[in-house]
Amino acid sequence: MYPQIKVRSHRLEVIIPEPLTLTVSLRGSREVKDTYQLIRLTGLLDAFSEPAFKKVIGKCVEDGPFNVILDLSTIDFIDSSGLGVLVQMAKKTQGLNGTLQIITNPRVTQTVKLVRLDQFLSLQTSIDEALAKLGQTK
Repeated sequence: MYPQIKVRSHRLEVIIPEPLTLTVSLRGSREVKDTYQLIRLTGLLDAFSEPAFKKVIGKCVEDGPFNVILDLSTIDFIDSSGLGVLVQMAKKTQGLNGTLQIITNPRVTQTVKLVRLDQFLSLQTSIDEALAKLGQTK
């Protein structure tokens, strides 16, 4: 993994997201803030990418901060393996006294609701909504 780079110019601070090495079909980046981390993923979250997701994102969660916003708004496909690893990540953040907020798109939302995990997984429609939810849970 690459270190996160902060570039300061006068009073402006720009955070360059850290690229995450996952699979050919699943790519991502990570931004670490004071009280949360934002992980953006694109591609396929399926049986093929699940082991890499579990290893890389699991390490990100362990490194902290323990409040995680997982942006899946550009995920093209998610299967039962992908759902399983989301449940594992939610349990892991809860065990560390953190939270997992998941930004979804209609495809992801439909899949999660189909297996009735929408009550367990905290689904949000935007990053702003997830940040507001974090503010309520602090």
